[in-house]
Amino acid sequence: MARDPLLRPFQLKHLTLRNRVMSTAHEPAYSEDGMPKDRYRLYHVEKAKGGIAMTMTAGSAVVSRDSPAAFGNLLAWRDEIVPWMRQLTDECHAHGTAVMIQLTHLGRRTGWNKADWLPVLAPSRVREPAHRAFPKAAEDWDIERIIADYAAGAQRMQAAGLDGIEIEAYGHLMDQFWSPATNSRDDEYGGSLDNRMRFSMRVLQAMRDAVGPDFIIGLRMVADEDWTTGLSRAEGIAIARRFKASGMVDFLNIIRGHIDSDNALMDVIPVMGMRSAPSLDFAGEVRAAAEIPVFHAARIGDVATARHAIAEGKLDMAGMTRAHIADPHIMRKILAGQEDRIRPCVGATYCLDRIYEGHDALCVHNAATGREAFMPHVIARDTACAQRVLVIGAGPAGLEAARVAAERGHAVTVLEATERPGGQVLLAARHSRRRDLIGIIDWRVQELARLGVDIRFGIYAEAEDVLSLTPDIVFLATGGMPNTDILRAGNDLVVSAWDILSGQVKPAERVLVFDDNGAYPAMQAAEMMAEAGSAVEIVTPERFFAPEMGGLNHAAFARRFQQHGVRVTINSRLLSARREGNELVASLGSDYGESLQDRRVDQIVVDHGTLPDESLYEALKPLSRNLGAVDYEALVAGRKQDIQRHPDGQFRLFRIGDAVASRNIHAAIYDGLRFAKDL
Repeated sequence: MARDPLLRPFQLKHLTLRNRVMSTAHEPAYSEDGMPKDRYRLYHVEKAKGGIAMTMTAGSAVVSRDSPAAFGNLLAWRDEIVPWMRQLTDECHAHGTAVMIQLTHLGRRTGWNKADWLPVLAPSRVREPAHRAFPKAAEDWDIERIIADYAAGAQRMQAAGLDGIEIEAYGHLMDQFWSPATNSRDDEYGGSLDNRMRFSMRVLQAMRDAVGPDFIIGLRMVADEDWTTGLSRAEGIAIARRFKASGMVDFLNIIRGHIDSDNALMDVIPVMGMRSAPSLDFAGEVRAAAEIPVFHAARIGDVATARHAIAEGKLDMAGMTRAHIADPHIMRKILAGQEDRIRPCVGATYCLDRIYEGHDALCVHNAATGREAFMPHVIARDTACAQRVLVIGAGPAGLEAARVAAERGHAVTVLEATERPGGQVLLAARHSRRRDLIGIIDWRVQELARLGVDIRFGIYAEAEDVLSLTPDIVFLATGGMPNTDILRAGNDLVVSAWDILSGQVKPAERVLVFDDNGAYPAMQAAEMMAEAGSAVEIVTPERFFAPEMGGLNHAAFARRFQQHGVRVTINSRLLSARREGNELVASLGSDYGESLQDRRVDQIVVDHGTLPDESLYEALKPLSRNLGAVDYEALVAGRKQDIQRHPDGQFRLFRIGDAVASRNIHAAIYDGLRFAKDL
């Protein structure tokens, strides 16, 4: 371990970071009233407990009133933030972790119709497609007050005891001044590179005057917008060198790309199926050219990649941000010689997709993240109350329930009808672009082997199978089956998205995909068929396709649909299907009128979610002590289930995941965790 590059301390000015791994700034949208209250604090403290060297808060905290929160941002312009940040910092420090915060003015990257309804501001009147606001051009008085706001924000963070601050210059106001794509000014803030950097240098000087020479200040900066109209690589490196020469900047956190649209953002924050650490070499080039400490995070999703980045001198600190959302205890496990037990980040990007859709960040397969107040990352063992736990179904819900129950010290048996664990994840992972999802299953199977769980395959469980094992607790995690019986006529003529994903049905030449679910199955089936050469049209009754999918994954599908000529029709509903000769005729209507249209195709694929097979549940329910009932108040609060409705019952019975209703992977895993953690 002494030779592990990741475990070497790093000296940043006066600050000693205990290892080379950090969580870079991001906004999980856990703030309350713009403040980092308990939920926000516990999320960062958990990473400190897990051994990380530094956690960077906010993504970003806004310094000015006319920079309203776009992603649940913290409000650094309010004095009330100081005690909240002090509490967070003190608790992280107690576990040996440094804390910094990212400060910004969002510029055009927000909306005007929120908070105080002030106009959005930018260097020039260039609209950002992602947030759609038409900005006003910053006037001299705007520039003066925002410079003062940056300085005041830095003072607040210094007063809160933070170890330093990072200025966001990555699609925000500061680098909007740098970029020719967003700065068309003809005054002293436009034109030459020195002019375009004038605002940055004035901000830095004001901040230095406010906090002194010793407080750590860095920038997360775009050093190449990878855009014909934007900031070039040469200019980006020149900016980095100027910051180094100024003596006011202690580190750079390097970004490559632009983020004004979902499609562009996806290249900066790569999703599943994209290249690992695509900008790592570029960050190393900036480090060598500017001779300044460099941090970087862009799909450094595993320990091996982070270790390589440090060992090869490409980075001084490796940002493993999404990886720590999946497992906040990465460094603790490395130190304990348990690197193989790290819960993998599978790149699903459920976390960020939720943020960009206005929700809170959640990991697709760690349901404790963001719920630290009532959901544990480390399951407490209690062998004094060991029971016999039977889990029926080895999909994500069943495997999680089995893992958590076994960690608690119970004797766990899993019965699975097929010959492999995984459930619906197996279907999703069949496509090469989404194959990393199998890590959700593989990690749990590995953990169950370590815990000695008995998994039996090829058993389609009936009531007598359950009774023969005399369990104390039964989890029904049997999932669901596709529901295609939704048309007025012709249900027998359609196939399900599962049929395509599994390979049981081959794609036809002309295909209509009716997506009345709005999630991944129909989108993935459409992509696979298009890749196979089918002419595909997706029809949805929604006002945009796949509303259950966030912007980054949406962009990945949209990019491929564009490549393969997939047609997308919104605001339309498949009403019926009929056969005419060798063709199928799909009759399309709308929720907005009575007109009908026909599509002549060779195949109709329908996704309308799943329906559970409730026969086993109905057979077991009268035999259970709780008669299948759930105490929702206890469930939501993270307390034990104690309902007793049938004192003579033989076991407690709980349905989880899609055995209850059609949902998603995260919901299934959350069910497994919260029902099993207090057994």
